[in-house]
Amino acid sequence: MTETRLTSLMHITPPSLPPDAEVMTATIEVPPGGPGTPPHRHSGPVFGYLLEGELLFELEGEDPRVITAGEAFWEPGGDVIHYQAANHLADRWTRFVVVMVGVPGEPMLTLVSEEELEARRDRRGAR
Repeated sequence: MTETRLTSLMHITPPSLPPDAEVMTATIEVPPGGPGTPPHRHSGPVFGYLLEGELLFELEGEDPRVITAGEAFWEPGGDVIHYQAANHLADRWTRFVVVMVGVPGEPMLTLVSEEELEARRDRRGAR
């Protein structure tokens, strides 16, 4: 008989969770070479796991990095801008699962204006 296995993918303490938080779990599929969602922010933390492909991932204050299948990632949400979650591969889809924690009554995802991006460009990591 085979026993159930638990593999920890990530163990973190998020900065905070909103009171009475709403939680949404979703799959995201980005086509070959696709840019993903434009720069945005989340009202609460987001936790993800890459199912297949490669994700070019960039948060405010960090350099872009490539996340590969089998890796977990997270972002704190709140005021932090998520610049990109693009498909790093030109020849196949990238798919991942996210669990988004949100503030009740606020959108889980809000796009950031060009004016705000310009005003905060000094906070962006090296590209």
